[in-house]
Amino acid sequence: MLMDAGMPHSSFSPPLCRHRGSLMLLLGVTTVGCHRLTANDSSEGVRLYQQGNYLGAVNSFQRALDQQPGNPDCFYNLGATYHQQAKLFGRRSDLDTAEQYYHLCLARAPDHAACQRGLAVLLVETGRPGEAIKQLEQWAVRDPDSPEPHIEIARLCQEQGNLPAAEEQLAAALAVDPDNSRALVARGQLSEAAGNTQQALASYSRALELDRNQPTVMVKVATLQNGAAAATVAARPPPTGVSPAAR
Repeated sequence: MLMDAGMPHSSFSPPLCRHRGSLMLLLGVTTVGCHRLTANDSSEGVRLYQQGNYLGAVNSFQRALDQQPGNPDCFYNLGATYHQQAKLFGRRSDLDTAEQYYHLCLARAPDHAACQRGLAVLLVETGRPGEAIKQLEQWAVRDPDSPEPHIEIARLCQEQGNLPAAEEQLAAALAVDPDNSRALVARGQLSEAAGNTQQALASYSRALELDRNQPTVMVKVATLQNGAAAATVAARPPPTGVSPAAR
């Protein structure tokens, strides 16, 4: 599963490629081949999606669903692919299909984080931000030990310009999981936008300690550190006994 750092802006996670190893073991050797086929089709679908071959991706994900009916990851993968097609080609029918698949996924796995995120983005894109917030709030109530609903609500609040509410939601996320890298990056973004560079640097640095595989955050840390160093040099008084004209 390919994930973004921080709060994604009007975006959603690419399709999942999840192997259900424990389920394969429980069902025994008679169905291992079926699950291997499902994993192969899902992997192929992800590869085709990343190449921009969305029709091929849909066909692969549909085969995976045929082999494992009702699998929420398969429904999510199909929804995400149709969602991306709608973004590229502007077809309302693709949006409607994506929403249907997202709902099918959540009907079977209500706390499916990537699907919750994808549906919330789709609802905002189709002019239903209130529904998106309500959906995420219900998720937060249903799963109080997860920081993810609060991170997603914070993203929507930020996009709507309600920064205090966004900060409140991120505080709630970090209260649940103080070491959540996404929440720390999101808090860093809010602090940076508000001009609180030291607080932003602290949040970004902590996020990097927890997850080094965040090149964008690494660039932000380097930029803020360089800016802070330059400001420190500029603020130093001139050497004693040296007039400005002599420098």
